[in-house]
Amino acid sequence: MSTDALTFQRVPIPEGFLDRLVARFGDNFAIGDAICMQHGASETHFETVLPDAVVFARATDDVVDCVKLCAEAQVPLVPFGAGTSIEGNTIPVCGGVSLDLTGMDRIIAVHPEDFDCVVQPGIRREELNVHLRDTGLFFPIDPGANATIGGMASTRASGTNAVRYGTMKDAVLGLTVVTPQGEIIRTSRRARKSAAGYDLTRLYVGSEGTLGIITEITLRLHPIPEAISAAVCGFETLAGAVDTVVQSIQSGVPLARVEILDAMQIAAVNKWSKLDLPELPTLFFEFHGSPAYVAEQIAIVEAIAGENGGGDFAWSNQPEERTRLWRARHEAYYATVNLRPGAIGWATDVCVPISRLAECIAQTREDLDGSSIPATILGHVGDGNFHVVFSIDPAAAEEMAEVEAINARLVERALAMDGTCTGEHGIGIGKQHWLEEELGGSVDVMRRIKQALDPQNLLNPGKIFSL
Repeated sequence: MSTDALTFQRVPIPEGFLDRLVARFGDNFAIGDAICMQHGASETHFETVLPDAVVFARATDDVVDCVKLCAEAQVPLVPFGAGTSIEGNTIPVCGGVSLDLTGMDRIIAVHPEDFDCVVQPGIRREELNVHLRDTGLFFPIDPGANATIGGMASTRASGTNAVRYGTMKDAVLGLTVVTPQGEIIRTSRRARKSAAGYDLTRLYVGSEGTLGIITEITLRLHPIPEAISAAVCGFETLAGAVDTVVQSIQSGVPLARVEILDAMQIAAVNKWSKLDLPELPTLFFEFHGSPAYVAEQIAIVEAIAGENGGGDFAWSNQPEERTRLWRARHEAYYATVNLRPGAIGWATDVCVPISRLAECIAQTREDLDGSSIPATILGHVGDGNFHVVFSIDPAAAEEMAEVEAINARLVERALAMDGTCTGEHGIGIGKQHWLEEELGGSVDVMRRIKQALDPQNLLNPGKIFSL
């Protein structure tokens, strides 16, 4: 189903509404085309939709007042962070106000003895870890982009460390949220477990800003490992690479990171990041623990890789080598897009039980090989999640239609394997049809929750599902 089939009606702005925003927010209010374009665009192929205005929040009171002004005027309000989401999650499809939360970037408190911290939504994950370094702790969730913590919570982000440290669902201990009525609520205290009422924290995590606006996040932290080593290994086949991961996990190896890049992705990465890796299906590993334990993990995985057609197992514990490797992985999307001059990217992801992962990836690669459009496979194979990135000509309607068809087959394949249409990108506007296919009547329950909490359909309307 094409996203073009989704239709959205722009909400008219009442007379005098923008004047009231100017009176309240002054220099933290903007309607210029450049700023609106920044807040209406997407990282991928979705068309830009400009908001009517942008408000820059600096404190929770700003969020409350903006929500109340929008509620009074019945104007849509879309929370905005770094703008790195993939499925059009922050595009203001009905117009209205884009509420930029990047100015709310304070680290409110760090509790090293409790392994947690409290931050505002605009802090970015890399800056947070720089601040935490001297405490001996770190925040492990790494989606690749230097996203804001609020955006990561809103989309239930995960990424390269998820196989060992989990996703934002596991990392978020509690939230402060502004409701669509402008009320400030706190979803939990800092205790590590609670049986007190509904789990509102998990309700808001992954809700893509449709139920409330997050203004504070309490995060679980982890000790910085004593030793960290990275490794790279090329394989004769994609199946051999995937089998290595599955067998390593079954052997009890606590892989910290394990990423797969197919041969075309390696070719793109070599060109973009100036690497010289063999153009083969390749695994990037990272191991955490004591020096002796890391050495033991590497020995076990190296042996398993050899039995599955793995080549040289090159590993390093030098920080600069690890940084170079993971920077190349994080920039793999841009490497693929730039395989063609003037191209734009289309990124999609699915997640399947790891027992079906090799089959799903193999069938997907076969599908891609039959296409004229350059496309790569990469992903977080330790938890069954992988991505496909297409490099498409924005002027070629036939390419857009072809990618839509390939994406449909990919999602249908994943659902047939009891997987999900998205492991970490979220639904946004790009996968609403597939959410219905995946969860059926459960989506009606989601609609009732949305209508109960946001009866005016004020917050990020048009996302996740239609009303």
